[in-house]
Amino acid sequence: MKKLKTKIFITIFMILTVSILIILFLSNSTNYLREKNNIEENLTKMIDDKRKDDKAPPEKPDGLDDSNNPKRFMDVSIYTVLLSDGKIDRIISHTKDGTTPNEIKNEAEKIINKGKKDVVIGNLYFSQYSYHYQDNQIVIMDNSDVNTVLQFHLLLSILIFFVFEGISYVVCYKISKWIIEPVEDSFNKQKQFIADASHELKTPLSVIMASAEAMESDKDKKWLHNIQNEANRMSDLIKELLDLAKLENDNKKVVLEEHNLSKLVEMAVLPLESLIYEKNIQFDYHIEEDIIFSCQTSEIKQLVTILMDNAIKHCKSRGHIFLELKRDNHMIVLNVQNEGKPIPKGEEEKIFERFYRVDQSRNRNDNRYGLGLAIAKGIVLNHHGKIRAYSSDRVTTFEVTFKK
Repeated sequence: MKKLKTKIFITIFMILTVSILIILFLSNSTNYLREKNNIEENLTKMIDDKRKDDKAPPEKPDGLDDSNNPKRFMDVSIYTVLLSDGKIDRIISHTKDGTTPNEIKNEAEKIINKGKKDVVIGNLYFSQYSYHYQDNQIVIMDNSDVNTVLQFHLLLSILIFFVFEGISYVVCYKISKWIIEPVEDSFNKQKQFIADASHELKTPLSVIMASAEAMESDKDKKWLHNIQNEANRMSDLIKELLDLAKLENDNKKVVLEEHNLSKLVEMAVLPLESLIYEKNIQFDYHIEEDIIFSCQTSEIKQLVTILMDNAIKHCKSRGHIFLELKRDNHMIVLNVQNEGKPIPKGEEEKIFERFYRVDQSRNRNDNRYGLGLAIAKGIVLNHHGKIRAYSSDRVTTFEVTFKK
């Protein structure tokens, strides 16, 4: 189970991790490409505008000595370096304050020495300058603001990733635990049942073997009687296992036919009256007549027998059992009540689980294996109904409801 839980945890955790990495990668890539396109557009625009100015009639804007090189103010830090014979002739700042840092001249000299005439953007996370070198001019753009924005977004993404990983770890742990709980619970019940069934089968087998050996030297019929009793115990256990297996078979096609449910319930109850009388228990029942219901007759009889058998075995001495079958609006309701020890709080749902037994020692002595109510629930579900149990004022009620 630990290996399965670990596999589930790792699978979910990896899916979430890959998902957040893809999202953050796409987010950072989108921002990076957007900034790169903006820089490339600004650099290209400056070159194109300069070409247009060279072809247009010269104008002399106020405040400029060079009418052929008017300033264009930009929202970004960008500069035009004019060249003459491959050397710097003049640097024009297109920022609003009009200042030109000394680093721009140094950067321009490096670009000239490289001799690479093209648009060079560089790594926008770390490169301080981008440029467009063409003909006799170089347009240089300061990437400082872009560096800051992209680095902040990257650091924020890393922070989000680690926070998300921490949350994912906790969530995945709880989800894997939640997924494995039913499997683990079922596995533990199977193990418990195997242990119980092995014990139940081992005891009668030991008795049968011992009785058979005793019969070789002693012809007393009590040894044969012991063999028959223990063989019947084993037969009952195997029958219950087969019944439960049939009910839980997903491939089984349940064929339902209309029958008189009132008569079916009555037929199932009547053979039990003598047993109830022997137990010194008072028994009453009320069955509405002619309730028609689509069902399997054998399963309905088995359901009533299981519920009545459970009521008889849990009813107190000189207690009272009451069975009722009635119509209730669009539902058919079957109630079986008995006086006696109530169902422990919190056990109301568990008693329908296979292999579950409230009183281990008592059930073993009564040849009960914790399968009866599980079989009853399977029959009810096969007929698209619901079953529940509850205790109130030392009266335990098993309620079965079917849709008409």
